[in-house]
Amino acid sequence: MKTARRISVLFLATAALAACSGGSGTNAVPSSWIRQEYRAGGGGYLDRSDPVTTVATEIHKHTSAQDRTSSGTMVFLRYRDDIVAISPYLGGSRIEIDDYRSGYTRWKRHLSSVWPDPDSDSFRGGGPGSGK
Repeated sequence: MKTARRISVLFLATAALAACSGGSGTNAVPSSWIRQEYRAGGGGYLDRSDPVTTVATEIHKHTSAQDRTSSGTMVFLRYRDDIVAISPYLGGSRIEIDDYRSGYTRWKRHLSSVWPDPDSDSFRGGGPGSGK
């Protein structure tokens, strides 16, 4: 009986940890999928043939972004804690992944009128938890 109880406790603990992890249900950026799908290079990952909008749609279809915006020739996908920026690159596209704060700072001129500034008092980060 002790063994069955231990297994049950272990199973419940594993399920609870999985629910709290950054899986696709919590809107985490699909970085491992991007690494597998696209070739590293050009300061990020490259799709040498598909245009920006096609690549953005492919990534969003794999893991739905919280939000999507475009500016000029670029497309930005917002995930819980990250920003994916897709830009034209040598007839294809370059994909860059940044955490939200550094990505927002880097791409601020494209994002400031659309997404919240992580340095503002009103910013509420993504992710679980109370007290925000």
